[in-house]
Amino acid sequence: MRTLFPIATLLLAATPVWAQQAPQAQVQQAQAPQASQQQQRVLTLEEALRTAQERQPQLRQAQANTTAANARVDQSFSSLLPQVNANASYSRSLRDGGTGQNTTDPTGIITRQGLNLGASVNQLIWDFGRTTGRWRASQQSAEAQKANESQTLLDVLANVQTAYFNVLAQQALVQVAQETLENEKAHLAQVQAQVQVGTRPEIDLLQQRTAVANAQVQLIQAQNNAATSKAQLNQAMGVEGSTQYTVREEVVGQVEGENQTVDALVDVAFQSRPDLTATEHQLRAQELTISATRANYWPSFSASVSATESGPNPSNLDWGLTGQVGLSWPIFQGGITRAQVREQQANLSNVQAQRDALRQQVRLEVERAQLSVTAARESLAAAEEALTNARERLRLAEGRYRAGVGNIIELSDAQLSATSAAVQRVQASYNLATARTELARALGRQVTTPNA
Repeated sequence: MRTLFPIATLLLAATPVWAQQAPQAQVQQAQAPQASQQQQRVLTLEEALRTAQERQPQLRQAQANTTAANARVDQSFSSLLPQVNANASYSRSLRDGGTGQNTTDPTGIITRQGLNLGASVNQLIWDFGRTTGRWRASQQSAEAQKANESQTLLDVLANVQTAYFNVLAQQALVQVAQETLENEKAHLAQVQAQVQVGTRPEIDLLQQRTAVANAQVQLIQAQNNAATSKAQLNQAMGVEGSTQYTVREEVVGQVEGENQTVDALVDVAFQSRPDLTATEHQLRAQELTISATRANYWPSFSASVSATESGPNPSNLDWGLTGQVGLSWPIFQGGITRAQVREQQANLSNVQAQRDALRQQVRLEVERAQLSVTAARESLAAAEEALTNARERLRLAEGRYRAGVGNIIELSDAQLSATSAAVQRVQASYNLATARTELARALGRQVTTPNA
């Protein structure tokens, strides 16, 4: 009793400490899921597309290129406007007058000084379209760059939407892996109970433990793929940040005209694709450049007016006014103009070939995207039916195993079939969403949010 009394006293003294620590541990455990839920924000497709429009570097680069192209238009037009120049100079010289000259300066140094002020205006009158051709060519180049910017926007938004649906697919695959693991664990408990009572052999338990381990590996791989897909979505949006978010489920409707013939869809793409529009502007710019280069064979006419004031000091100036009309004609320059024309004609042929190749590429993209939509739509219907059958097979296999008429191999095969069918169902669903996104991009249509 004397030995137990001190121990009991210590336990009673320590009881309040345990009573305080236990609630604190419970509070911390309760707050941990809440903090995790606060960190996991939900990203919508509309928000992802808006973020890409604001932060994607490719769009900023395209916008900067458009601004630079417009600036080149202004540079070309400046040659058509009057060129105004002003100048001012002041000079002072000292010279030794020598002993034989009469000078009032006892040192014999002659001083001269002068002030000159002037302004001139030069205006090009006509150069047979050389300057105007370059200006119009720069305008067409600016329009081509503007169309390229529109194409860049379409590509960026389509990439974001594709990455978004990839994240959705990976999230769904994580859920499939989790459900599979839970099923395998339930099967393990069932097998373990039957092995203990002697109705099943020990090998069934070992095989089911292996199945649980494989399911855990699949879950880890699915979680890793989901994290990677979020990183890819961040890159598509132009975001450097955390991937601690989930994406909201989105449903993609049919693309307008997706059931039309390929020729009809190709005609729509030829009229709507900004990159094709850009090539047409590039062709026109090149034709204008050839015309401007040919103008180098002909003279140019210009006029200028200049006014000057000069004198020894600002209080004693004389003014003058001069007008001039000039003609400049490069008679022979070693054949450079002819060579420049040949170069520009070759460049025109190059642009024409690029346009034809792009038209063929557009047709291929439209046809391939339409086929992908059709295949994904049919695959989705088949995958849904396969999933229904696989789940029913698993239910029957579980019942047969519990009743003792089935074996572990039958149960494992049924579980594997159900998991594969669920994966195929997820992939088919988001393959359809991705295929429709690619079809919209191939047709040159703006990617819109579901609520737009």
